[in-house]
Amino acid sequence: MREEQKGAVKNSIGRIFITALLILIQVVWLIELFVRLNKYSTGISLVSSAIALIVVIKIYGRDMNSAMKMPWMILIMAFPVAGVGIYLLCGHSGVNIGIRKHFQALQSELTPLLPDKEDVLQKLSDEDRQTANMAHYISHSAGYPVYDNTDLEFYPEAVDGFEAQKEALKQAKKFIFMEYHAIEDAQSFAGMKSILFEKAKEGVEVRLIYDDVGSMGFINTDFVKQMESQGIQCRIFNKIVPFVNMFMNNRDHRKITVIDGQVGFTGGYNLADEYFNITHPYGLWKDTGVRMEGDAVRSLTVMFLEMWNAIKKTDTDYTAYFPEITYTAKQTGYVQPYADNPLDDEHTGENVYMNVLNSAREYAYFITPYLLISDEMKKAFTLAARRGVDVRIITPGIPDKKFVYQATRSYYNRLVKKGVRIFEYTPGFCHAKQCVSDDKAAVVGTINLDYRSLYHHFENAAAFYHKDAVAGVKADFDHLFEECHEVTEQYRSHRSTALRIGQCILRLFAPLL
Repeated sequence: MREEQKGAVKNSIGRIFITALLILIQVVWLIELFVRLNKYSTGISLVSSAIALIVVIKIYGRDMNSAMKMPWMILIMAFPVAGVGIYLLCGHSGVNIGIRKHFQALQSELTPLLPDKEDVLQKLSDEDRQTANMAHYISHSAGYPVYDNTDLEFYPEAVDGFEAQKEALKQAKKFIFMEYHAIEDAQSFAGMKSILFEKAKEGVEVRLIYDDVGSMGFINTDFVKQMESQGIQCRIFNKIVPFVNMFMNNRDHRKITVIDGQVGFTGGYNLADEYFNITHPYGLWKDTGVRMEGDAVRSLTVMFLEMWNAIKKTDTDYTAYFPEITYTAKQTGYVQPYADNPLDDEHTGENVYMNVLNSAREYAYFITPYLLISDEMKKAFTLAARRGVDVRIITPGIPDKKFVYQATRSYYNRLVKKGVRIFEYTPGFCHAKQCVSDDKAAVVGTINLDYRSLYHHFENAAAFYHKDAVAGVKADFDHLFEECHEVTEQYRSHRSTALRIGQCILRLFAPLL
C-alpha cells in the first residue's frame, strides 16, 4: 500500500472513531437528560412516561409503513427514556422540515427542465399496455419521463462499465458531473482521477459529489483540497457533525456520471477497489452498470443538479447543462431513469419493484446485497409466486455485514413457503441491484431490497423496456444461477422455536438497521 493510502486509511479510522464517540456522547446526553428529570419526582416521571405515550401515538398516526412504526413504538414503550432520546436523534422526521423545503424548492426549479414525453408514453402504451403502466407510475408519481431516443448498454461486470466510463470521460468537451456514495482514493480511482485532472486543465467543468459516511473509510480529509487544486469542484453530502447535524440518517447512495448532457452512467458500483475485484474483502465482488446516450441523460443531469444545489445553492441559470441533443438512437425501445427521495412521501424505489412483481406473468428475477423488506413487499413477492410466476431472489454467499446477513436470512422461510426461490451467490458478495421480468422490462441502479435504500437514502435507477439490454440482464441472471447455491428447500424446513424467536426479533428491528 502506498504511503498516501496508508495515511488516508489511518486518517479515516481516526475520524470514524471520533465521530462514533461524539454520536455516542450525544445519545448518552439525551438519555441522561431524561434520567435526571426522572430522578426529581414521581410527577416528572409520570410526565416523561406521558410524553413517551404521546410520542408512540404520534408515531402510530404517521402516514408510513407499519414495519417502520413498530420497532420505534416497542423501543419507546419498553425503554421510555432511551427510546424517546434515540427517536428524537434518528427517527423524528420533524428535524428534516427545513431540508425538505429546500429540496422541494429545488425540485420546483428543476422539474420544469424535464421534457413532456406524454407522446412517448402513449407510444409505449400502444405497444405494451402492461409495461406502460409502470412507466406511467414513474412519470406521473415520481416525475421522471420515459424516453425513446436513447441507446443503452448493460455491463454485467462492473469493471467493464468502469472502463467504458473512463473512455467516455476522455471525450468530454463541456462538463462532467459525478455523484457517488463512496470514493476510494486508491488504485481504481487513480486512473479516473488523472483523466479528470486533464479534462479540468482543458477547460471542462468538473463537479464531484460524494457522501461523507460512504467515503469515510476510503479517503483522506485533504481529498477536497487535492481535487480543487486541480480545478475540480468538490462537495460532500451531509457531513457528519454530531450535536449540530440531525439529518445523519439520510445518505446519498446514488451513483451517477453525466458527460456533456449526452452520455450518462449509473449502476451499483462505487469508485473503490473492491467493486472491481482489485481487492477481495468478501470473495468475488459482483456488480453491474449501464451506459446511456441520448435524451434520457437529461434526467440524470436534473438529479445531479438537485443534489449539488441542495448541498450549497450556487446555480441560478441551468441553461448550459441542458444543450440541444442532436443524437439519433440506433436502438429501439424505451429508457426511464428515475430517483428516489426519502424526504417526500413517495417510496418510488419500493413501488417500482412491486410494480415489476405485480405485472409479471412468466418470471421476475431480483439480485440484492441485503433482503430486509416490508410486509407489502413480501406480499408482492409471494403473490406473484402463487400466481405461477417464476420468482427468484439472489443474495450474497459471503456477507459484508454478518448481523445484517442473519437478518436477510430470517426472511427466507416465509418467502420460500409461498413459492419464492432463493439463491446465494457462492463465489462472494453480490452488490448488484437489478431485476428483470418477462423479457420486457429491467431495472438497474442503486436501490437495495432493504429499508435503508427503500426508505432512508437518496437513490437512483434506470428502468428500460423492450431494449436489447433487457436480454442482457436476463442472460446475466441465467449465468448467475449457475454460480449460485439454491437454498429454497433448506429454508422451507421446520425451524426450532429459539431460531424462530431470534429471527422474529431480527425482522422486527430490521427497519432500524
